Amino acid sequence: EQFLNAMTLGAIYALIALGYTMVYGIIELINFAHGDVFMVATFVSIAVSTTLLGQTGAVLDIPTLIISLIVLFTVTIVVMALVGALIERLAYRPLRNAPKLAPLITAIGVSFILQNIIQFFFGPTIVTVPQLVPVEWSIQVSGSRVPLLNLFVIAASVALMFALQLFISRTRTGRAMRTTSMDRDASSLMGVDINRTIMITFLIGSGLAGAAGVVHGLYYGNTSFSLGFQSGLKAFTAAVLGGIGSIPGAVLGGLVIGLVRA
Repeated sequence: EQFLNAMTLGAIYALIALGYTMVYGIIELINFAHGDVFMVATFVSIAVSTTLLGQTGAVLDIPTLIISLIVLFTVTIVVMALVGALIERLAYRPLRNAPKLAPLITAIGVSFILQNIIQFFFGPTIVTVPQLVPVEWSIQVSGSRVPLLNLFVIAASVALMFALQLFISRTRTGRAMRTTSMDRDASSLMGVDINRTIMITFLIGSGLAGAAGVVHGLYYGNTSFSLGFQSGLKAFTAAVLGGIGSIPGAVLGGLVIGLVRA
């Protein structure tokens, strides 16, 4: 049971850590605002669940639950991807050629902005997140109770990580991202649109943070405006532990941090 808890926590941290490691791998920027992008995603998932889907608690009807989860993941990922692209365009792109300290301080400023926007609209207290997957659903494995919610969180996270790895290794855009991380100037000379590639990196990283926000809300059932700093620090540690800039390393680092916590 503790191993399952560790895998669940590790899967969430790994999804967040991927955003850190992708951005650093491309432009060598430690995006300290990424943890708060994840935090904003938990509040977006609340809005989608309650306003768009009209759900405030567990959904017992399986077809309705499946449709609700698909809509919840899709809308939250798309919204957070757009938020990430907007942050890149307004905050980081103007400082592309500035000394590295400038975008780092800007990232901390964006983090404070996101925290205060959420605190203004939702308040400083802990907010309840609808847990659409019933927490009492479970199966017995070797005498231990295995909640289906844990299995869903792990499966959803692994599927997203696998899809990312396929995208990076098999698509033309993924190849452009890999070459940009190796040598930005040479990639530009070979016809790679650097601005487009970096924006897509922020889109994907923030979208994964959106997915992490959804699974966090489903698993814990609550969130707050200060969640981004706490979880972001653990995810950043996971990214560094696995070798920041390495996608498999970020996943492994997240699992290790999850094991240590459990």
